[in-house]
Amino acid sequence: MQKSISVLNGGINTLTAKKMVTSCYHCGEPCVGTKIGIEEKSFCCFGCKMVYQLLNQNGLCQYYDLNLQPGTNQRTQPREGKFAFLDDDKIAAKLIGFSDGRQTQADFYLPQIHCSSCLWLLENLQQMNAGIQSSRVDFNTKEITVLFANKKISLRQVAETLAGIGYEPHIGLHQLKDGKKKVFDKARIYRLGIAGFCFGNIMLLSFPEYFSSNVFELTNLFRYLNLLLALPVFFYSAGEFYKTAWKGLQHRFLNIDAPIVLAIFITFGRSLYEIIGGSGAGYLDSMTGIVFFMLIGRVLQDKTHRSLSFDRDYTSYFPVAVNKIVDGKEQPTSLPELKTGDSIIIHSNEIIPADGILVRGHAAIDYSFVTGEMIPVEKQISEIIYAGGRQVGGNIELLLVKDVSQSYLTSLWNKASMKKETEDDQSFVHRLSKYFTIILFAIAAGAGLYWWLNDPSRIWPAITAVLIIACPCALLLSNSFTNGHILHWFDKGKCYLQNAMVLEKMAGIDHIVFDKTGTLTTNGQYDIKYTGDRLTPWQEQLIASVAEQSYHPLSKAVAAFLNMETTEVTSFVETAGQGIEAWVDDHHVVLGSPAFVFGKNNLGASGSAVAFRIGNEVKGCFILRNHFRKNLGQLIKRLQKKVQVSVISGDNDAAKEALEKLTGTDATLLFFQSPEDKLHHIEKLQKQGHNVMMIGDGLNDAGALKQSDVGIALTENTNNFSPACDAIMEAGSLQKLDRFISLAKNSKRIVVASFIISILYNIIGLSFAVQGTLQPVVAAILMPVSSISIIVFTWLAAQVAGKKLLK
Repeated sequence: MQKSISVLNGGINTLTAKKMVTSCYHCGEPCVGTKIGIEEKSFCCFGCKMVYQLLNQNGLCQYYDLNLQPGTNQRTQPREGKFAFLDDDKIAAKLIGFSDGRQTQADFYLPQIHCSSCLWLLENLQQMNAGIQSSRVDFNTKEITVLFANKKISLRQVAETLAGIGYEPHIGLHQLKDGKKKVFDKARIYRLGIAGFCFGNIMLLSFPEYFSSNVFELTNLFRYLNLLLALPVFFYSAGEFYKTAWKGLQHRFLNIDAPIVLAIFITFGRSLYEIIGGSGAGYLDSMTGIVFFMLIGRVLQDKTHRSLSFDRDYTSYFPVAVNKIVDGKEQPTSLPELKTGDSIIIHSNEIIPADGILVRGHAAIDYSFVTGEMIPVEKQISEIIYAGGRQVGGNIELLLVKDVSQSYLTSLWNKASMKKETEDDQSFVHRLSKYFTIILFAIAAGAGLYWWLNDPSRIWPAITAVLIIACPCALLLSNSFTNGHILHWFDKGKCYLQNAMVLEKMAGIDHIVFDKTGTLTTNGQYDIKYTGDRLTPWQEQLIASVAEQSYHPLSKAVAAFLNMETTEVTSFVETAGQGIEAWVDDHHVVLGSPAFVFGKNNLGASGSAVAFRIGNEVKGCFILRNHFRKNLGQLIKRLQKKVQVSVISGDNDAAKEALEKLTGTDATLLFFQSPEDKLHHIEKLQKQGHNVMMIGDGLNDAGALKQSDVGIALTENTNNFSPACDAIMEAGSLQKLDRFISLAKNSKRIVVASFIISILYNIIGLSFAVQGTLQPVVAAILMPVSSISIIVFTWLAAQVAGKKLLK
């Protein structure tokens, strides 16, 4: 097979590529470069091979039978001693849930968990190490609970065992501060269970009241049993409605819970009056039904996002500890203990936790998380390196000039967190409830006045019946259940909203602002064009062999592009920020910037350039540009039919021409933008009256994400870096953005339709209520039928709307 590569000067050169690309037996990724194999099985790296051998030695290869290529890529292995900080008892105590001196239970977060093979392997850890007594995995939260014997294995060794089989625990600084976060509200589940039990039994004991006009011997007993069952619902299950209604009243606002609480009080009060007075059974079935159905709706909205964090701060991304130099030796030290003037060692792929001066080593800092710029920044001895960057080269030594809590990254995050909460964040349902409550009180007052003038004996029955029948539970049910179902479809589409309020805000969006790098482009992927002398396969191999030796992402991209088996390299030298040179098969190969290779840069082309020469005979250059996501142009065209679009980037304008082709002339394109510039652009649009959605991927977008009406953090994996936001979207779902917005609008339409249905029920019920002759059987029929019909309607409507999303 041949690859035709366009050339900048208009010609075409051809590079030879392999006919077949072998997949890794462990992780399924392409095997590029040096051939690695064992037992007729191919692996993409030595890490994947090592994990296979480890599983094979312990008889755990059933792992590969449950799913095809179930592992994750192991090209980046954890360095030796990475978990040494777990030997510190103070740090270890934060991760230990239980210990009696003989055995210990600890929880670890494993973001690599993704399939049934993972569950099987992780729950059979005891076969790999006798010190591990048992292990249990929670797939939803991607956490493992390990019970181990203290005398046989330590906490550090447990972490190293997990990392050794490809499931490196993610341990963050935030765990030392806040401990383990609650994953769901257990109290609400208890309230729901009690309300459901009491509601069901009260309905059962009320059947004689519904269908018989004759009072029999056990009638009074059943009524008092119903009252006894209603007490825990009234005093415990309905407690959260009382709290939210009271908070609303404190702020002089009648939220949707206020009339619900009033209905609960009225139904309970009248029921108590009738049962004690012996005049009837009251409305305890209606009261407990209101609470039960309300709680179901709220549980539906809360059941998602248990494994996601929308309110992360900088500590979520920092390691628990780094190696501090004490008396010339490396000593694991937790970040809160680091002080200005300490010297620390930063290893490859570690995040720099505090601002410091480079003392020793070659620093190549990836600041994409902070600035959006993908190309690593080279730093020289005595230069300052800011927190938040990731070292992509070898080990470096830093002298800290600021504490962790005072670093540049912390200040940047704090600025992003200072969004003023001036906008009205109340749902339109709560705003409608204010008018609903006023109308309800007016009808009740009108009915009372009428019967006061005509038949005073009917005043109390009429007023209470109006307040009971016209309870806005159907209104709240329509909103709660619709949002619950729609959020479920968003989850299926791999867009995870923080709460239901985001749905309403998304429905009103009229301007979308995209970050470029990492959002519209794919991290680590480039469109590569070649210009220069025609290359033979042997010459390609020379270039690939040298390129593969460098940590620089552009060199790695060139090596992957050539896709050649590599050969031995000698006399390798890398010049920081310029290029590399080495000898391969007695040939001198130079690779790097055009200025480094040729002595000048006269390409006159946009994009990053990697030039090369083999001796002084063969010369050429690879031009690398950001790789835009698949079908991006089609998505933007669909969006521009409904909303305005802006693209704002902290990167240079090398991709301006390509973006103009994708977005047309209607979009606003801004480059060289700082994090503050992005935030100010959002503010400017909002002052012009726009409802703005911001989509970004890094800390450099945090301020804009917080300022926007809807901030979506795009990520290749929901466990990767994502700043505080309103939603987390997997990168592969970006193509469905227009469908997500349409689904949010449909959600509001479904709620409005439900309102109309509930209003019809209220009209029918009120026609009976104002007469002051409403019988319990009528209330018993109207209340459940109203609620159940709303539940069924919202489910069906949400199913129809949601299925369009996944087409």
